[in-house]
Amino acid sequence: MKALQIAASGMSAQQTRVDVISHNLANMSTTGYNARRADFADLHYQQLARPGTVSAEDGRMLPTGIQLGLGVRPSSVSVVLSQGALSQTRGDLDVAIDGRGYIEVTLPSGQAAYTRDGALKRTGDGLIVTSDGHEVAPGITIPEDAASISINGAGEVWAYYNGQVQPQLLGQFTLSSFSNEKGLEAIGSNLFTETAASGPPIAGTPGEDGLGTLRQGYLEESSVDSVQEITELIKAQRGYELNAKVITAADQMLAATAQVK
Repeated sequence: MKALQIAASGMSAQQTRVDVISHNLANMSTTGYNARRADFADLHYQQLARPGTVSAEDGRMLPTGIQLGLGVRPSSVSVVLSQGALSQTRGDLDVAIDGRGYIEVTLPSGQAAYTRDGALKRTGDGLIVTSDGHEVAPGITIPEDAASISINGAGEVWAYYNGQVQPQLLGQFTLSSFSNEKGLEAIGSNLFTETAASGPPIAGTPGEDGLGTLRQGYLEESSVDSVQEITELIKAQRGYELNAKVITAADQMLAATAQVK
């Protein structure tokens, strides 16, 4: 009886689905977080009679055949590419990406990583970094005597000084895009790295070539829809229960078979 293994694969799939939902709900307040979705595919089939097989009885061709499925498996956990709402913070180093693109940062190993978390900080030397201290490309340093800074939609960082009318251009942020953003590898801390599936990064100026613009004083909120996640959680729970009932029914059938004299 294959029902036990089939139902067990269904329970495992629903457990994976619940794990993904719980991860989404845990990141409801994570800046720039995109919800994940678990996708599933059916397992291979046992071909008892292939469609199109010629019947040995009268020579006719079987129109459908007999194909018994063997369960389900997780096929992917993909990112739902939807922008979260922009929340005003009024922080001079808080920047939200309004549209497509990622901010490039440099990891301690020298590897490039990418993020949509624009809650930037500065070190004691004035270097603009992420909350975890990773340098934001292209490496812009704010002078100690700067009274304030301004970041426009194109990513230009301007410093204002007391007693001076004209601001000083310190540098310009760039944004990176990918041909397949769902192929990026999440490494935690709101960071992604390039993979063969994502393709190489395409750097550009904010507001050009389909890239979004930067909004100073704003942060992008998580795109998790709590109502939808709770609905999916209920569906996953019911799916788990139904597969458990199949295991119970299969166990009762086996018990009945064992009692046959």
